[in-house]
Amino acid sequence: MRDIAEFDVSAELLDWYDRHARQMPWRIGPADRAAGVVPDAYRVWLSEVMLQQTTVAAVRDYFVRFTTRWPTVDALAAAKDEDVMAEWAGLGYYARARNLLKCARVVANENAGRFPDTYDALLELPGIGPYTAAAIAAIAFNQPETVLDGNVERVMARLFDIHDPLPGSKPILKEKAASLTPTRRPGDYAQAVMDLGATICTPKSPACGICPLRAPCLARAVGTQAELPKKTPKKPKPVRHGHIYIARREDGALVLERRPDKGLLGGMLGWPGSEWSDAPIPCPPFDADWTALQGEVRHTFTHFHLVLRVWTASLPNGINLDGLIVLDKHDFRPKDLPTVMRKAHDLWRGR
Repeated sequence: MRDIAEFDVSAELLDWYDRHARQMPWRIGPADRAAGVVPDAYRVWLSEVMLQQTTVAAVRDYFVRFTTRWPTVDALAAAKDEDVMAEWAGLGYYARARNLLKCARVVANENAGRFPDTYDALLELPGIGPYTAAAIAAIAFNQPETVLDGNVERVMARLFDIHDPLPGSKPILKEKAASLTPTRRPGDYAQAVMDLGATICTPKSPACGICPLRAPCLARAVGTQAELPKKTPKKPKPVRHGHIYIARREDGALVLERRPDKGLLGGMLGWPGSEWSDAPIPCPPFDADWTALQGEVRHTFTHFHLVLRVWTASLPNGINLDGLIVLDKHDFRPKDLPTVMRKAHDLWRGR
């Protein structure tokens, strides 16, 4: 078996990428990049934030809408918080949207609308962690930074036949990835490794026969590629419960609330409700003839499963609703709600 060091991994991978690069609305393809087209750091940053813990397929339409409405970081920085949160609804992990605005405003107001071009400087911006800083530095500014997402971890685990389970193996996987990161075309290379993991070195049934790195791949040589990367078993997620209240006035207006900035779904529109716990106490937002709907809403967050009981009521037009948000039926858009709240709306509409 030949050593990986005997192969020019980056050259093989870049050659493959030149022919098979995925087309994405935020990406400058290898041919355009070779012709001198420079990536827009704003679009690179926005896409990387959106793609955290989300798929490319889920992000495409959001990215197009965002960049159509706010084509520059200055435009985004000037946007209203509620408008950005509404456009983000459905992408999940809403702290990302809040940090998105914080970061845009720092770049616009303190950096004259320009993203810094080094890993260390990018890391100082709100909401930008090690992965995102490395991705922006490499892809937008062609810096030889090592980008390590789930796709890259999988490629490295198989290429070097590393059996230590994730997440504990992240440091060794990054070390191996860094050893292969070239100084020539590092931005294209970073995207090439991610594309390889997304299209060929996939979690299940990797297409080893057409992989450009099949020759140096140690896992393929010994037949362990399908079992890598190994992962430490996750603890079962707890189940929390809650009550949620959907009220409509006689004129069709709906009653909502703006959730606190901190915490889950921070800053988002939603239906008033109880705390989420093992045994939540019903707490209607105001007196009304509340009726429990048949069925329940189920939703999974990062650390727990949630089960919501939905209550509904009809209200007279003159009722006092201080502290709540009353939206005219023509102004209400279910898509502006986070997914769990939209599920409650759908259950109510289908009652």
